[in-house]
Amino acid sequence: MDVMTAVLTRRSEHRLVEPAPEDDEFAYLLRAAATAPDHGKLRPWRWILVRGEGRAALGRCFADDCTPESRADQTEAKTRRAPLLATLVFTPATGHRVPEWEQLAATSAMTSSLMLLLHARGFGSIWRTGKFTESARVRRLLGLQQDERLLGWLYIGTPGQAQPQKRRMPDDVTDRISVFTPDLVTS
Repeated sequence: MDVMTAVLTRRSEHRLVEPAPEDDEFAYLLRAAATAPDHGKLRPWRWILVRGEGRAALGRCFADDCTPESRADQTEAKTRRAPLLATLVFTPATGHRVPEWEQLAATSAMTSSLMLLLHARGFGSIWRTGKFTESARVRRLLGLQQDERLLGWLYIGTPGQAQPQKRRMPDDVTDRISVFTPDLVTS
């Protein structure tokens, strides 16, 4: 699949089933995704792969962190929506000349590249965030350090209902482009 086709046909997939990429295939795709723009090659991120019993433990942690009015069983089931939950952890290099916002941008660029690579290999994904990214319980369960931030999970698997890959029609975004001309600058 060429890059333009991948970009125009990728969708966030809500129904994901087995198979998901194995650890070695995930690592292979991540090596390519890690070539995304990253000033200083800091790689200010890490991934925690959650499968099988790990998903059940994470689901129990989600349920334990529910408010009384929430449905704990439904919350716990969220982690069973895909065979692989790739947990994205932002690990900024603090005090570095590359500002944190730029490190976060690099992390987002890498993640977008990874999602396109997964799609090109026939896998589906969706980047899920939500209140559990801020949960102290979840942070402890996953072993996050004080200076790390949980940016969510890529739910990864095979699309459950194979749909023909319809190309998106790109929006007209020319109103979002301007051309700088120095003669228009006023002192």
